[in-house]
Amino acid sequence: MSLKHALIILSLLFMPYYGYAAELTNLTPNKVQKSVAQNALIIDIRTPGEWKQTGIIPGSHPVTFFDKNGKYDMEKWLADVKKLQTSPEQKIVLVCQSGRRSGQVGHFLAQKLNMPNVAHLTHGMASWLKEKRPTEKACTALKTC
Repeated sequence: MSLKHALIILSLLFMPYYGYAAELTNLTPNKVQKSVAQNALIIDIRTPGEWKQTGIIPGSHPVTFFDKNGKYDMEKWLADVKKLQTSPEQKIVLVCQSGRRSGQVGHFLAQKLNMPNVAHLTHGMASWLKEKRPTEKACTALKTC
């Protein structure tokens, strides 16, 4: 085995330690409610029509990610979220209707942008509503009611 091959193998063995990517955390409605009490930033990424239909989790902030055509502006969305954060280390919990969109966005934030404190509500608002948890009216994109 050449020195070059040995170095490649060693780098592959130790890469997980050097190339660590953040992981997305899956939360139940109970853990989301506890996260609200612990000052986590809850971001509802659904559309205004969805907020109007079901309301939002009390204390959460409605900031749409995907438009009705599935398009998004990552830079604008991140700028809006950063305006709401009290610190770069503040935990962010994403919410959508079923958990699919929040999972996609959360994985992107955790793995591609290496944001360490990102979670999402598993099964989304559907799981929140199924447990008959409270909701409130969504006022504006950057302010809760």
